[in-house]
Amino acid sequence: MQLLPEPEAHGRRGYNHAMARSRLLLGGLLVACALFAVWQDAAVGQGRAPVTAVASPDGKLVLSSLGSAVPKLTDPTIGATRPCGFRHSSVSYDHVMWVFMENESLSSIIGAPDAPFANLLARRCGLATDYYAVGHPSLPNYLAATGGTTAGVSDDGEPAAHPVSGQSIFSQVDSHHLTWRSYAESMPVDCDTVTSGDYAARHNPAVYYTALRKACARYDVPMGPISTGALHQALYTGRLANFVFVTPNICDDAHSCPVLHGDEWLARFMSMVFASSTYRRGHMVVFVVWDEGNLTNQVPAIVAAPSVPSCIRSSVPFNHYSLLRTAEQLLGLPLLDNSRTAQSMVAAFHL
Repeated sequence: MQLLPEPEAHGRRGYNHAMARSRLLLGGLLVACALFAVWQDAAVGQGRAPVTAVASPDGKLVLSSLGSAVPKLTDPTIGATRPCGFRHSSVSYDHVMWVFMENESLSSIIGAPDAPFANLLARRCGLATDYYAVGHPSLPNYLAATGGTTAGVSDDGEPAAHPVSGQSIFSQVDSHHLTWRSYAESMPVDCDTVTSGDYAARHNPAVYYTALRKACARYDVPMGPISTGALHQALYTGRLANFVFVTPNICDDAHSCPVLHGDEWLARFMSMVFASSTYRRGHMVVFVVWDEGNLTNQVPAIVAAPSVPSCIRSSVPFNHYSLLRTAEQLLGLPLLDNSRTAQSMVAAFHL
C-alpha cells in the first residue's frame, strides 16, 4: 500500500521539486552502490579492505581502514566491521529492534551531506526506496507501526487524551511468551505518560496502550547512556528482549536539533549495537525508520541484519504497516489490522 498525501504548505511546486530531487539522489545512490560493490570485491580480491565504520565497545564511531587483513566471516568482530552480508545461509531472527528517527523525508537524508552515517549504513546494508509514513503528525505513525491502525488519532495528544484499548505488537509478544522492551532516551521514570524536557511521550507508543499498563511499568524503561545504560547492558550481556523499540530524545532523533546531530547520535548508537555480542551472534535485525516526512511523506527505512546483502535496494512499496508485518512474521506472531494487507519486507531484504 503506497500512501501519498497531498502537498502541504510548500505547495505543488515544492512537492514536484522534492520528488525530482528524490529521484536524482536515488539514481546517484544506486550508481554509488554499484561502484562500491565493485571496489569492495576488488579490495577483497587483492587482500585489502575498504574504509569502514568500526565501533569500540563504548559506542564511539571510528572511520578507519581495516588494513591488509580482510576479516573472515567467522571473525568475532565482523558485526562491527561488516554489519550486513556476513551470513548467507538461512538465518532465523529472534531479536527485532526498531529505531525511530524524526521528521525527515527520503531526499533530506539519502544523498544529503548532513547525514553521512545514515548514507554509509544504507550502503553497507539495505534501503527501502519506496517507503511511506501513513500520515501526520508523529503519533498516528507510531500507533500505526505498533498497532496496525492509527486508532482514529490525528494529533500528538498525550496518553491521557488518547488511551488506546486495542492490541499492539507489545501485547502480541506477551501473549506468545516472548519478551519486549521499550527504551526511551531521557525519559525521567519508567513508562512515563507525560512529556517533559527532551522526552516526548508521543514518540513512545507503549505508554498509549491501556492493556499494557502493568507490563509498561516494567518493560518501558529509560535507555540511559549509549555506552553504559540499560540497553547497552542488555546487548552486551545477552539479555536483549525479542522485540525492542528505541526512542531517542527529541534532540537526538533530529526532531528539534539539526539532521547532522541526529546522524552523529545514530552513528554512536548503531556502532554500539553492531559491536555487541548479541548482534554478532547473527540472529538480530535492526530497522532504522523515520516516523514521517515533510513534503511527500516518503521516508528512509534502513534494514541491517547479517543476511541483508550490502547495498541492497528495494523499490517495493512499503509503509509502517509493512514494518509491523515484517516484525510479526520474523517473530511468529499473528497479523494485526492493516498489517494483514501490507507488503512484508522479509523477502526483499533476505531476512
